[in-house]
Amino acid sequence: MVTENDIVEGLREIYDPELHYNIYDLGLVYDIRIAEDRSVKIVMTLTTPMCPIGPMLTEQIQEFLGLMPGVTGVDVEFTFDPAWSTEKMTDEARADLGLD
Repeated sequence: MVTENDIVEGLREIYDPELHYNIYDLGLVYDIRIAEDRSVKIVMTLTTPMCPIGPMLTEQIQEFLGLMPGVTGVDVEFTFDPAWSTEKMTDEARADLGLD
């Protein structure tokens, strides 16, 4: 059975093309839900509401996670409440991007 840790590791393979850093450590992923039927729902945000990469990230997430053993489907939902800020990033991501 797929675990949340499996999903997190998968999300770390998907990069924001503008910041060149993975979407999980950037703090863009707000929630990961795994249903009893093993479908996965990702609730996430973008760096700004006008960011044009939403459809591209949705496609990448659905393709990558959908190939994981045990995953029966992937849904991606975007929210902008709360708004993203650099405070949502991991310490490592902030340091790597020179924001500390």
